Amino acid sequence: MSYPPPSGGWHDPSAAGQQSSPPADPTLPMGNPIPSQPTPADPYAAPGYPPAGGDPYAAPGYPPAGGAPYAAPGYPPAGGDPYAAAGYPPPAHPAYGQPSSKTNTLAIVALVLSLVGFTSCITAPIGAIMGHVARKQIRETGEQGEGMAKAAIIIGWILTVLMVLLIAVYVVIIIIAIGSDTGGSTPTF
Repeated sequence: MSYPPPSGGWHDPSAAGQQSSPPADPTLPMGNPIPSQPTPADPYAAPGYPPAGGDPYAAPGYPPAGGAPYAAPGYPPAGGDPYAAAGYPPPAHPAYGQPSSKTNTLAIVALVLSLVGFTSCITAPIGAIMGHVARKQIRETGEQGEGMAKAAIIIGWILTVLMVLLIAVYVVIIIIAIGSDTGGSTPTF
């Protein structure tokens, strides 16, 4: 099936004479001309710098030389609104303040006693018991130190169990040594 020739006749591309206009761009909307783009006065000027008519040596963000010569940048000039926002940005982080609540002292003492139990062995169960008391106080008062109290409980009871096992092994070794005695009063070499 063939299509009829366009109105005005068929144009022979090899024929000499008036050529047709270039084909329309399919990405452009039909009938709307391309809007003109705004261009800066100086295409090589960096954004944020004054236009070419200004002082080329003036730093950006400072008032022009004809303004208040002794006014600090970012502060309102004399006679301006003293409560207006200054030109400086807010600090990047909040200021340090007081902690929300203090750490429970008993939790600190319990953790210290549990850790000293590595060398003394007697303070480990005391630290574990004090850790339980500290957790109860923390629940009632809302103080900090819950983690320290838990650590004191865990370390204290683990060291207590290890100490009891070590004492049991010593007792068993002593009983075996007494039971294997030959009964002689003179030592044999």
